[in-house]
Amino acid sequence: MTVTGKTVLEGHLRQQLEKKPLLLMTHLVVGYPSLDANWAMLEAMDGAGVDLVELQMPFSEPIADGPSFVKANHDAITAGTAWDAYFDLAARTSERFGFEIVFMGYYNSVFAMGAERFCERLSQAGMKGFIIPDLPLEEAAELTAAARRWELDPIFIMTPANSPARLAEIGSHTSGLVYCASRKGVTGRKTDLSEGVAAFMERCRTATSVPLGLGFGIRTPEDVRELRGLADIAIIGTAGLDAWEQLGPDGYRQYLKDLVAETV
Repeated sequence: MTVTGKTVLEGHLRQQLEKKPLLLMTHLVVGYPSLDANWAMLEAMDGAGVDLVELQMPFSEPIADGPSFVKANHDAITAGTAWDAYFDLAARTSERFGFEIVFMGYYNSVFAMGAERFCERLSQAGMKGFIIPDLPLEEAAELTAAARRWELDPIFIMTPANSPARLAEIGSHTSGLVYCASRKGVTGRKTDLSEGVAAFMERCRTATSVPLGLGFGIRTPEDVRELRGLADIAIIGTAGLDAWEQLGPDGYRQYLKDLVAETV
């Protein structure tokens, strides 16, 4: 597997993009509000036609996350969610559902396990890559090398604060897709998509050939509709958790269906 060639994940995304102009990536914190609830969320995602899912390993200091996810991480840890439960859910998910799954979490958790073992376990669980928001490119060489050996995609983050040179550097190391953060700060806050997002996405597209996912503050079906022609993947994080808590399982299923309806 090479950065320039199409990986398994990118190939899957390209196939999906031939069928519709925009894909949907959703998110859950493993263990919150419970593993049984996680499974119900995943069933709803699959039923709605979600294309890609981030499974977040809970961590005590999730610095890229807003208040909703901070609470979810804390409660999942308090409930005793650990690696074995995480990888068990991941393996069952990859076997049961049609979407691809990627790891999302923080580097301290990965470092404690070790790069090689971490990548081996991701691969064994059927995962296709990882997103680690607090891992700088300059410190990612060992993990990236291990990822290539296990045919996993390191998915790096581009932000509006990145210079063109920095975007190009990130673009040369990411594979599968790139996560474009629509603004600085943490997840959860609403994003005004009219404020420079189109220009930012053009800079990202110049920097890499892989599909572009756009996240941070994407909350409604209308937001998803606005991403057509800007991004390849709409990324829903906090809004999905809010929908589960505020609308219940039935409302959550309908919310996901309404989001997916704007991608076709």
